[in-house]
Amino acid sequence: MASTSSGAPPVSPLARPLPALSAVRGVRLGAVAAGIRYRGRPDLMLAVFAPGTTAAGVYTKNRCPGAPVVWCRMAQASSPTARALLVNSGNANVFTGRKGEETVRQSAGAVASMLDCPPEDVFLSSTGVIGEVLPVQPIRDALPAAHQALSEDGWAQAARAIMTTDTFPKAARRETRIGNTPVVLQGIAKGSGMVAPDMATMLAYIVTDARLSQPVLQTLLDEGVQTSFNAITVDSDTSTSDTVLLFATGQADNPPVSSAADPLLNDFRTALDSLMEELALLVVRDGEGATKLIEVCVEGAESDHSARQVARAIANSPLVKTAVAGEDANWGRIVMAVGKSGEPADRDRLSVAINGIWVARHGTVVEGYDAAQVDASMKQPEIRLTVDLGLGQGKARVWTCDLTHGYIDINGSYRS
Repeated sequence: MASTSSGAPPVSPLARPLPALSAVRGVRLGAVAAGIRYRGRPDLMLAVFAPGTTAAGVYTKNRCPGAPVVWCRMAQASSPTARALLVNSGNANVFTGRKGEETVRQSAGAVASMLDCPPEDVFLSSTGVIGEVLPVQPIRDALPAAHQALSEDGWAQAARAIMTTDTFPKAARRETRIGNTPVVLQGIAKGSGMVAPDMATMLAYIVTDARLSQPVLQTLLDEGVQTSFNAITVDSDTSTSDTVLLFATGQADNPPVSSAADPLLNDFRTALDSLMEELALLVVRDGEGATKLIEVCVEGAESDHSARQVARAIANSPLVKTAVAGEDANWGRIVMAVGKSGEPADRDRLSVAINGIWVARHGTVVEGYDAAQVDASMKQPEIRLTVDLGLGQGKARVWTCDLTHGYIDINGSYRS
């Protein structure tokens, strides 16, 4: 973020407006300005859940996680339930040692005292600058106002309060059923840089009014992240703070579900997976400096795992991403990325398509393909790159964005 004031960078050309959001039974949200780093905007979000709410989470695999991630892992291991979620923006509380741990402990304790619940039932997240001590006093001072601001309709403000270099707030909603019982899912997310597919690639919080046990909820989340939050990348950098949390308030009177494999959950799983994919794509649409959304599809690999590795190599390639930024259909860079992935590939079986037009087949250029048509298609805001390895049945899909000078502008002045 080039400025810590209320000034903001231009909204991404790939932005999507907030959808119509409404209440989810069993959760209230409030957002306030605590003045932690930003001025003139909300930067602290509090969500309070009905007693008995179950919680599931996935967290960064970065070996230098922030103090809030360590706390959430502990909280989830200690109790299957959650009463609150507290998120601040502007300071990530990462690489802050014992002072960071103490801020987390005091923050959770203050919320727990307010709600008369165990501190382990309070989940925490922080996002922003790394290596600066997060002062606890502004958070403690702002908590009464955040509590007073709690509302069933506080979703939009909450989505804005967790933003850092994001240029637009991100949310999604689904309505579905478990058996014959209507249930709702709604979620918010933040992220635009330091995003790579490695078990939660940003911050995202999803709430449903369904009644589901913690083990079932965790299984659904673990499965769903693989084709959503773990299938996006902006810059190949895995954040120290990545967290995706899923809460079930239990306010819907749906039939009991003992296993994630229960057919009663078929519609719910589809809705959850769809919601998570939408949130993940909103993050890519807001990639720092992005002007193009890129979908990378790999098929014909020896396995799905191999296909994912190839797709990630393409999606993370600066040469591929800058070519797309320049609207240059340079498919040789795609071939290069396939080869550098380290996965099984045969040059003479490899085929490449750009926006549905095959430009290379079985290791050689397609004679007479319409280069002008391909070039024209590169001007679209959404680009699809397809690779067929011709080796097996493995397939995968990853989304990324182009790499422009805007990424340098944002990250070169992030702390100032």
